[in-house]
Amino acid sequence: MISEKNKKELIAVAKRNCEKAYAPYSNFPVGAALLLADDTIIDGINIENVSFGATNCAERTAIFTAITQGYQAGDLKAIAVAGDTEDYLPPCSLCRQVMVEFCDGSMPIILTRRNGDSKTVTLDELVPMAFDSMEI
Repeated sequence: MISEKNKKELIAVAKRNCEKAYAPYSNFPVGAALLLADDTIIDGINIENVSFGATNCAERTAIFTAITQGYQAGDLKAIAVAGDTEDYLPPCSLCRQVMVEFCDGSMPIILTRRNGDSKTVTLDELVPMAFDSMEI
């Protein structure tokens, strides 16, 4: 659970990050804001490539940045995702899988809409029956 203040701040940062996105091919900028256990906020933007397979989503950009800065699984507290969409903007399946690797199942994921509404779901709600082990 995160405070209403943290939630509002994450949404504002995610929306601002849309302006920094590099999306010349899809023209679909996405911003993310990742809250860490020490209350640091990490920015995330989508970064496209003419070879779409080399594109990186905003959520993964934020998570990978946190990990490169020395944060670990368990340090990720919440994430907000923003874009210019009519409906709530959820993370793609690749981002969901990365979240499963580094985030607790109860982590709040804040989805936003163009009109300013937001909806908070947990990772477990977003990824039921997650692939989270190599055990047979």
